[in-house]
Amino acid sequence: MATEAATGVERIAAAFELARGEGRAALMPYMMAGFPDRATSLAVAEAYAESGADLVELGVPFSDPLADGPTIHAAATAALEAGATLATALEACRSISARVPVVLMVYANMILAHGGAEEFAAILAASGAAGAIVPDLPLGENEELAAALAAAGLALVPLVAPTTTPARRKAICEPAEGFIYLVSTTGTTGERAAVPAGLAELAAATRADAGSTPVAVGFGISTPGQAAEVGRIADGVIVGSRLVRAAGEAGSPQAAADAVGEFLSETRVGLAR
Repeated sequence: MATEAATGVERIAAAFELARGEGRAALMPYMMAGFPDRATSLAVAEAYAESGADLVELGVPFSDPLADGPTIHAAATAALEAGATLATALEACRSISARVPVVLMVYANMILAHGGAEEFAAILAASGAAGAIVPDLPLGENEELAAALAAAGLALVPLVAPTTTPARRKAICEPAEGFIYLVSTTGTTGERAAVPAGLAELAAATRADAGSTPVAVGFGISTPGQAAEVGRIADGVIVGSRLVRAAGEAGSPQAAADAVGEFLSETRVGLAR
């Protein structure tokens, strides 16, 4: 008898459960679709899937990425100039989504431009995506998209910041599916010299509010050592700007794949320790 395919929400849960069973946090690399070009983007996606990523956060190029710092903003600009579109991101998603859950990081304008919540949910489901992160669609304005994604079996991943009040944090965590994205520091994405002071307390408070929903920490995690440090206090570790920079500096698709793969392999070992 045929069995139903797992939903995106179920695939995310299974990825965190697998990592938990191995005694480590889930490794969650970010990439920018179409950066620095289509071929390199696809090579990076493949390297992520082959080098120990538990989930992949896939950035959709956008002209005004308000949550992103200089490295990812510049990558989005370069990808757009090279002709990248949502279709570029969906191609990358399809290339690895059978092996690793993919969550698209996309801004609300992109959703509106592609037919609204229901149509966008259908597009993501058809690409094999497991969910979406929409940083400019806060609690109180995200219900339509959350419902459309849920109907397609996909997760709308919410964000919690250090400035989020305890009451609002609880309200964000309560209905969350997939995982909760905990922003480690105020400001935008980018490499940092150290893990922010007070992150352990913030992670503990968020995990208490989240219940059984995993909490993944992102923004500023730049080295395997920092990833290991964060992995001791969170269910997942998101690495972005460091990997985007490596892809941009590599010079060829194979060199980019080698660079990000080496970083992820080293980070995965550190998390297991």
